[in-house]
Amino acid sequence: QVQLTESGGGSVQPGGSLRLSCVASGPLFFTGRWMGWFRQAPGKEREFVAAITPDGRTRDYSDSAAGRFTISRENVEATMWLQMNDLKVEDTATYFCATVQKRRGTWIGYEYWGQGTQVTVAS
Repeated sequence: QVQLTESGGGSVQPGGSLRLSCVASGPLFFTGRWMGWFRQAPGKEREFVAAITPDGRTRDYSDSAAGRFTISRENVEATMWLQMNDLKVEDTATYFCATVQKRRGTWIGYEYWGQGTQVTVAS
């Protein structure tokens, strides 16, 4: 079955950067899928961060991510990235990659999710 695996998380100081990766076990599956990133902090609900179309030409971001984060993908390698710059304490969370859909103006994750990678931003 298809698996999504995130990596690249870690601990950084405010203002620092991290690059998260999400690798799918099935390249053929990955190529035709809308993909995205979500995050969840302890005690909080999971929230949308960014999404990207199958061809990588169109991207969408949450207000908190816009201007600081960049989502990208390479279908041959079945890999998606989230470049995070100017990280803030409030970015601390577990980050998940997933297949996504947009319903009534809202991005949702469905069908496939990774296990998550931890991002901690602290001075």
